[in-house]
Amino acid sequence: MDLSGVSEELAELDGQITDILRALSNGFQKLDKIKDPSRQSRQLEELTGKMRECKRLIKDFERAMKEEERANSPDINRMLNDKKQSMIKELNSYVARKKQFANNLDNKRVDLFDDPANGNGFADEENVLLASNMTNEQLMDTGNRMMDETDQAIERSKKVVQDTMNVGTETAAALKAQTEQMSRIVNELDSIHFSIKKASQLVKEIGRQVATDRCIMALLFLIVIGVIAIIIVKIVHPNNKDIRDIPGLAPPANRKLLWDFNGR
Repeated sequence: MDLSGVSEELAELDGQITDILRALSNGFQKLDKIKDPSRQSRQLEELTGKMRECKRLIKDFERAMKEEERANSPDINRMLNDKKQSMIKELNSYVARKKQFANNLDNKRVDLFDDPANGNGFADEENVLLASNMTNEQLMDTGNRMMDETDQAIERSKKVVQDTMNVGTETAAALKAQTEQMSRIVNELDSIHFSIKKASQLVKEIGRQVATDRCIMALLFLIVIGVIAIIIVKIVHPNNKDIRDIPGLAPPANRKLLWDFNGR
């Protein structure tokens, strides 16, 4: 399939994957001619490593496709997707052949990987140890080691669970403290709002009092001005009868003495 028009990264990955698939084809052809079980086991392990590397490169190929999907035309994207599917199909065929050869060996196997088929369409890969090549002591050691690893994994899981519970407890305490703090803040805001409302009412009342006081002062000022004006007019025109005397400010009346200085 011609990959002209794609990036150098995709072209390079395509070349590497093609080389590995060719090596897998040659390797399985060679495996058909091997009769010794030990040599078949070593050849299967070598082919398994190549399949694992091929799977990694196909994932890189898929990642590069997604990164360049918008920049490429629909035809190129369709061609790249067909190329990826073809690679996956060929790789899966080699995985199936590897399983068939392993079953034909009719030996006990210990799986090192427990990764099921994922959404990319890859079949499950298995890296196996042939039990027939191990002595009883080696089998016991392997079993004990696996049990120890299992116990350690359980202890790590317990520690993770305990740490998670501790973090949850601390988080709950922090949330409770924050909730109480928020309640205090709300209460303080209510008090401030009430104080502001009372202050507004007091300011309005003071404003009304100031307005009343100003009116009274203005009225008193007008009365004083009027009195002063009348006094000035009376001084300037003392004989003007049209101007009435201000009560309390009229000159004293001429009273006739009832006795004279001689005592009569």
